[in-house]
Amino acid sequence: MDPQNITSSINPKTLASQAQGILRNEILSGHLLPGERLRTKDLQARYGVGLSPLRESLQRLSTEGLVVLDEQRGFAVAPISLSELKDVTVARVALESAMLPLAIQLGDADWEGDVVAAFHRLSRTDLPTGADDYKSEWESRHRAFHNALLSACGSAWLLRIHGQLVDQTERYRKIRMKHYAKSTSGARDVNAEHRVLMDAVLQRGTDRAVALMREHLEATYLATASWMQTFPTQELSS
Repeated sequence: MDPQNITSSINPKTLASQAQGILRNEILSGHLLPGERLRTKDLQARYGVGLSPLRESLQRLSTEGLVVLDEQRGFAVAPISLSELKDVTVARVALESAMLPLAIQLGDADWEGDVVAAFHRLSRTDLPTGADDYKSEWESRHRAFHNALLSACGSAWLLRIHGQLVDQTERYRKIRMKHYAKSTSGARDVNAEHRVLMDAVLQRGTDRAVALMREHLEATYLATASWMQTFPTQELSS
């Protein structure tokens, strides 16, 4: 959605939802950096939206942990930290360790087909190799593959909570890839990790699938944590 296309002809709730969606995407994609101040006057001019729906959208994002409010400085993009990344990763591993066995137990042939199709699309998309080669298509297909694995778990609440955790972990990875990271293709074969995970799931090997999922998420955590130690978080904020 183009920020300039928000129209005032719709009701304030819809305007707030539109502004929330655009801001959310710009934060999660790393376009708006951690700690960056979100001045309402600047955002009003940028998005063409009134103060009331804009403030409502910022308040909503603060409940998601993507925006923080300081009484002295106003709204800002939520900061990042190694401790938070570890916390979110631990939570995601714990949740997926519960969801994946349910999906394997409940998933039918259509679910298997969705998993295979999602992997096929992902494996046919070039991996990003660094800040100059950031691939949004790979990002969306990567998320679709992981979502497909868990989609048959049978719980809308688990899927909803999982989506929030994925947002947070992917935010860290996207900032790393989009702004700073050099290619890490020689360190990990991510496509191979996805393939063996898919194979374990389709073979209904629950214990192996959960172990592979855990290794995959922890490898991503370690890569991102290593980057954060190289680039202090204050260098990311404006």
